[in-house]
Amino acid sequence: MTTVSAPVKPITSYRKFWAQRFGTAPFLPMTRAEMNELGWDSCDIIIVTGDCYIDHPSFGMALVGRLLEAQGFRVGIIAQPDWHSADPFRELGRPNLFFGVTAGNMDSMINRYTADRKPRSDDAYTPHAEANKRPDRAVTVYAQRCREAYPGVGVMIGSIEASLRRIAHYDYWSDKVRQSVLVTSKADLLLFGNAERALVEVAHRAAAGEKLSEIRDVRGTAFLAPHGWMPGDDWLMMDSTTLDQPGKVEAHQNPYEMVPEKEEAACASGQGKDPAAAQPITFMPLQERVAARKAQRAKTVVRIPAYEAVAHDPVLYAHASRILHLESNPGNARALVQLHGERDVWLNPPPIPLTTEEMDHVFGLPYARNPHPSYGKAHIPAWEMIKYSVNIMRGCFGGCTFCSITEHEGRIIQSRSEESILKELEEIRDKTDGFTGHISDLGGPTANMYRLACKDKKIETSCRKLSCVYPDICENLGTDHSHLIQLYRKARALPGIKKINIQSGLRYDLAVRSPEYIKELVTHHVGGYLKIAPEHTEEGPLSKMMKPGMGAYDKFKELFERFSRQAGKEQYLIPYFIAAHPGTSDEDMMNLALWLKKNNFRLDQVQTFTPTPMAMATTMWHTRRNPLKRLARSSEKVDVVRDGYRRKLHKAFLRYHHPDNWHILYEALINMGRQDLIGYGKHQLIPPTPPKGAEDKGKRFNVARTAHHPTQRFQDAPPRGRAPAATRGKPAGASAKPGGKPAAKPASRQAAASGGSAKPRGRR
Repeated sequence: MTTVSAPVKPITSYRKFWAQRFGTAPFLPMTRAEMNELGWDSCDIIIVTGDCYIDHPSFGMALVGRLLEAQGFRVGIIAQPDWHSADPFRELGRPNLFFGVTAGNMDSMINRYTADRKPRSDDAYTPHAEANKRPDRAVTVYAQRCREAYPGVGVMIGSIEASLRRIAHYDYWSDKVRQSVLVTSKADLLLFGNAERALVEVAHRAAAGEKLSEIRDVRGTAFLAPHGWMPGDDWLMMDSTTLDQPGKVEAHQNPYEMVPEKEEAACASGQGKDPAAAQPITFMPLQERVAARKAQRAKTVVRIPAYEAVAHDPVLYAHASRILHLESNPGNARALVQLHGERDVWLNPPPIPLTTEEMDHVFGLPYARNPHPSYGKAHIPAWEMIKYSVNIMRGCFGGCTFCSITEHEGRIIQSRSEESILKELEEIRDKTDGFTGHISDLGGPTANMYRLACKDKKIETSCRKLSCVYPDICENLGTDHSHLIQLYRKARALPGIKKINIQSGLRYDLAVRSPEYIKELVTHHVGGYLKIAPEHTEEGPLSKMMKPGMGAYDKFKELFERFSRQAGKEQYLIPYFIAAHPGTSDEDMMNLALWLKKNNFRLDQVQTFTPTPMAMATTMWHTRRNPLKRLARSSEKVDVVRDGYRRKLHKAFLRYHHPDNWHILYEALINMGRQDLIGYGKHQLIPPTPPKGAEDKGKRFNVARTAHHPTQRFQDAPPRGRAPAATRGKPAGASAKPGGKPAAKPASRQAAASGGSAKPRGRR
């Protein structure tokens, strides 16, 4: 059997499937009539997606569909089918090879529900933003309907929903640990991460006659196997608790025990000797020893605690989460296995990142760069947001614990070439309706990680750190922004390109290492506002987020204002903060509110922490343990803001100025013994009497009655496509602007970390 350490095969090197003779479709077909126009009698692969079909590389179904088409396969799309019966899943007939199921660019639960579990009223990935066009846990529902429509046809699942639910995981919306989506969906194979490499290999092997359920040696895939199954006799099974023990590490040694004397006595009596076990000493060169260890590691699987164990033991859940994240570097990760009932969920090591040439191939496919014609002129918010933007890279080495991008796309940055990016800009200019010369973004998960990488490939492949920039920027990380500066200049020089904005979240602790980059950005690419994400000001929550302290923010702010003045521009920073993140105390939020007032920030909209599957902050939320450190039963407990009253209070601190929040803040400050912050002084947070607009709220908030009440509800995070408006007060320096226009932002970090390819713009 081939091991997962086999040499990497470029995705462009496969012999094309025979159906390539049909050529390239203007749009991948969604109906039988479209198939007939193309001369197809059947589809080889059918993609079922929870998003509407937009033929653009920022949308997962289009990217993987065009990628498979380029390999010679006939690919059909079933977009947002009615899941109440199997009939819509028969629209394109029986696929010759398999169904590929995706929830879309977002986890369906985040797409459908707010941070307080209320149904959303819109869906950015649906024509006219219509809600309720996809089911809860769409991957599971769609996969089951595919089975019902055509029993015996292979079912492959992927996208961010499947990727982040590949092992037992805490589900915020049901408030329990759920089984791997492989178990609930009954799929044959799961592809996780950016799965182009695995997808191409699996498709060609399926075309050669292999069943999906029998393909078990592809990196970036997960599958169900009988308990105890191993790829071969030469494989080694390792218990994860031997790597990071979640209990007592070892018994304490008796300080009065005479160990040397005991050993000498044993030697004198001949005890402990086994003459038959004597072996000659063999000397091996260092290179051979290293090669042997690597070969053995490639054939080692780590068994993490079973679903039944982690579902009821918070410490074991946190331990399993920590092991999963430690085994995430493609250069040294081992396979993982987790028991679910009588079967094992087997996770092969993560996929090898695409090369620049492969990235260029994927983004250079013949996309129509428009929604499918069946939608007419319908308004699709997600399309409006990205239609004039270009994704230049993927991946993120920040490791923020609340973010899904790293878990899905990995820590190694995969960048496109300048030529590929400039060509896409020209295609937008020449082919996209309504283009006026304004590019809304050149970015990705982070604006300024383009072509940044470890200085030494050997160090990169052996590293097991969870972040390259926390607690400080790694000395082995290259932070040269010259490639990005050069790209900006070449893009601006293209005929017909009048303005290029950068709206992807900026990693400002990296940016301050390159003042020239900040000057280039501020002078040419800020449209009045630049969003950055300190997330908090206090060390407690920042340490649980793995975010830098405010020193980096202050330094960036000083450079931003200086270069804005030099450019003769009035420009403002838009900071983002998270309320109720694990590790945040009431005092932390109070201090953040004081910082906001001192800097004259009045946020109109704020974001409350939402536990998303697989994120390390979600592990903290569920277990009250810190998986960033080695775990034991006695490990530190994390303060978790779970009850409705405290979540509402933390959000109120971020909007201390709003009349609706006066009552809860007044009571909280009294209970905290901080009456000194009640008054009209500039160093005080709220006035002593209810402001206008708060007087009709009736009696003040009764803390004793509502504290820790689980049904307490609160307003949700900002609507998709909008960012917090700037302050309404007098700006301090260039940090805020009265009546500022909101900048665009995605629905969530998960919306950013799209299934397969979508253009992330996470807050950094």
